[in-house]
Amino acid sequence: MEIIPAIDLRGGQCVRLSQGDYARETVYADEPVAIAQRWASLGAPRLHVVDLDGARAGEPKQLELVAAICRAVPIPVQLGGGIRSETHLHQALDAGVQRVVMGSAAVQHPDLMARLFERYGDALVVAIDMREEHVATEGWQRLSEQNYLQFARKMEQLGAKRLLFTNIQRDGTLQGVDEASLRALLETVQLPVLASGGIRDESDLHALHTLAQTTSLEGVIVGKALYEGRITAQQLTRLFQTE
Repeated sequence: MEIIPAIDLRGGQCVRLSQGDYARETVYADEPVAIAQRWASLGAPRLHVVDLDGARAGEPKQLELVAAICRAVPIPVQLGGGIRSETHLHQALDAGVQRVVMGSAAVQHPDLMARLFERYGDALVVAIDMREEHVATEGWQRLSEQNYLQFARKMEQLGAKRLLFTNIQRDGTLQGVDEASLRALLETVQLPVLASGGIRDESDLHALHTLAQTTSLEGVIVGKALYEGRITAQQLTRLFQTE
């Protein structure tokens, strides 16, 4: 199971939101490239970068910064936030990212996604951003009528290769992972799944590592617990080495 540090970008800074609320922002660093280099130096297998400005605007807004991060680290980068068309996807890949995360487009334009799955395969990850069992879109600002498990099945049938599951109500809260909803997803689809939202400390990662032994859980994205020091550099290096 991969442990993947998150770097959320807003206005060129490294920030974290609480439950996806743009009004509840904490700024952690003015130099996201340096943060990316730090996680890479500790042994991270890849980075998860989110363009929060892009997620809100519906189009990528920080690709120059993303490209700088990609150039600065020797590990793969996956990018989400505002990527809602094939043009946006191309722009992200041209910036140097290995994988692109799409959520809103998957809900609103499933026919497009079917074509993109066929063309881009493993380079495309579908975000399942859940609030109250429904899938949220547009930077988590709107709630669709689609149940997250039904949506996951639909994406699998259309040809998705990988899913990223987030319980929005846990994200940035340090309340622990929503293991029940995650397990339900893992029992619904056969696809590799990345999980995020609510990681508190090393014990949460150990619990997910155990879950990954018998399921298709492939990795976990960690944000606030790293930036708040709940997981130390020493712990993180050890965890990276035992993935």
